[in-house]
Parts: sequence; C-alpha cells; structure tokens
Amino acid sequence: MSLPSTYVDGFHNKEAVQQMTYRPLGETGLNVSYISFGGSAVGGVFDSTDDGESIKVVQTAIESGINFIDTAPWYGNGRSEMVLGKALKNIPREAYYISTKVCRYKPDVSQMFDFSAERTLQSVDESLKRLSLNYVDIIQVHDMEFAPSLDVVINETLPALQKVKSSGKARFIGITGYPLGNFKTVIEQSTVKIDSILSYCHLTLNDSSLLDNLPYFKERGIGVINATPISMGLLTNRGPPSWHPATDDIRKACQGAAVYCQSKGVDISKLALYFSLQFQQVATTLCSTASLDILQKNLSSIREPLNPLEFQIMVEIIENYFKPLGNQTWEGIEVQDYRQRLQSGERIG
Repeated sequence: MSLPSTYVDGFHNKEAVQQMTYRPLGETGLNVSYISFGGSAVGGVFDSTDDGESIKVVQTAIESGINFIDTAPWYGNGRSEMVLGKALKNIPREAYYISTKVCRYKPDVSQMFDFSAERTLQSVDESLKRLSLNYVDIIQVHDMEFAPSLDVVINETLPALQKVKSSGKARFIGITGYPLGNFKTVIEQSTVKIDSILSYCHLTLNDSSLLDNLPYFKERGIGVINATPISMGLLTNRGPPSWHPATDDIRKACQGAAVYCQSKGVDISKLALYFSLQFQQVATTLCSTASLDILQKNLSSIREPLNPLEFQIMVEIIENYFKPLGNQTWEGIEVQDYRQRLQSGERIG
C-alpha cells in the first residue's frame, strides 16, 4: 500500500498510516486524510481542557496518519493556535498540512468580526507567530455570512489573502461559512482563485444538503472540507452546548434519535462519523477533540465497519427521525442575533 507524501519514516506509526484513507483536496495537490483534526476543542471551545493532554492528542493524531489540521484565531481567542504551536514543535513540518482563518476574533460583539484588508494581513502574522510557523497551507475567510456584505469579502478580504499567498505565508486560499449559497456567490464573483471551501453541519445524519452542491465544487476543482459530523454536539448522548443555534425541531429529532440509539446499545456519534466519511467527493471531515480517549475511539471506529445492528439502527434513525426534518437548518439565526447585539452595543467577555 502506498504511503502519502506526508509520511515521515521514524516518526509515523507506519501501520496506522497504511490503514488511513487519503483523498485529493480539489486541485491543490494535497492528499489529505479523510478524517482530520479540528482545532476548536484544544482552544477550550466546548469544555475546559488540559493543554498537556491537548498537545499529546495532536501528536498522537499526526503519528496515526491524520495529516490535516484546521484552526482559527477565534477558537479560544488564540488559544487553539498557541496550543497547536507547542504541539507542532515536536512534529516534522512535512508530516502535516494546516489551515487557519481570518476575520473572526473576539467574544466582544464589537470586536468579533473584521473583514478589512488591514486586519486580515495583521491576523495572518499573528497566527503564524502563535503557531510558530513560517507559512500555513491554507488561509481561509472565517464565516463569510457575518461580513457587512459579501462584496467586502470579494473586494477586500480575498485580495488581501492573495497578497498573503504571493508573499509565501500561505499556499492556498479557502472560504468558510454555514449558508451554502454564499459559496457559489463568492466563487463566481471573486477575481481571486478559491482553492477550497469549508462547510459545517451540512453533511450529517440530520442535514445532508451539502451533497447537492458537490458536483458544482468538483466541476471547478475546488476541494471540499466538511466539519463537525456530530453537528456541534447534536448527535451525541450528552447533547449540544447551550449556545447551539439549532431550532427546537432539530434539537428534538436529534435527542430522540440519540435516546433510541442508547436504548439499542448503539453510540449515535459513531453512526454520525461513519455517515459523514462515506462520501468520496468530500476530501476530509474535521473532528475536534482534546481527549486522548475520544481520539482513540474515533481512530478505532474508522478502522472497523459498522456491525449489522449499528447499520440497521442508522437506517432507522435516518428514516424515522431525520427524513421528516427535510434537511432543516438554522441558517440566518446566528447572523440576525449578531446584528441585533451589535446594534444594541452589547459587550460579551
């Protein structure tokens, strides 16, 4: 079995790397592991975390064949990038690809977003310093829907990222966000080449609407990164965090499915990860954890197919709990809330 170009003899667990699946990320030339490492958890976004364990989690993930890491200044107000910077010091640079983002920053609503060219260029330098790197593989616009308008992203943010790319601080340019329609708008109007898109919560058991958009991205050679197969905690036994923007209908369906899975002795999170990884057109699916136990659980689950009972339960919850939802989303809810808080001058954090 061939090894990926990121394989480093003497560093990697060769057997684990050989068991990993790798897929091309659009036309970038990057072959990325189909399960990748999301950096939000090590920034303390979902729960309190121990930086020592987080560093070990990152190192174990890369040693085991995961070769793509995604982070952002927003995750823990820079903490995710700082923790990753410490972890990556002991990992050969050729062993992984890494992406970070610009435009989303602080919990204070008045300082949460800044899509200006000046702040974008400054942010890249700050991220590189926190990561202790000379360059990132992909630099992305974070959550485009929160910009004053997509025109700002197209005419100001992306041209600034082109300067970043030209300077050698990033190899490729990506865009991220929740509303799927924004990707087409920006791709078609931008004079800057878009190499990748990052979509989250749209290739899950409860919402698979990303699938309808995959032919569009493939036709244009754009790599697709999928994030949060557990739908930001909806598809877990514990349930979502209090800030989750899902509607009551979505919450109830996911909770009902989780309870049903538990009653059958099946882990809904395992089903969720399995579902998201099945689509070849998606290069990679980001899973975020700061727990060694959960990392090992994820790695084990991708090496073992679902047993007949698990597969049957997955089919049943799709049919009975999720199909009736009709790919219902929470599009617009977060943006409306942000605009109202911004207008009221609210401060948070």
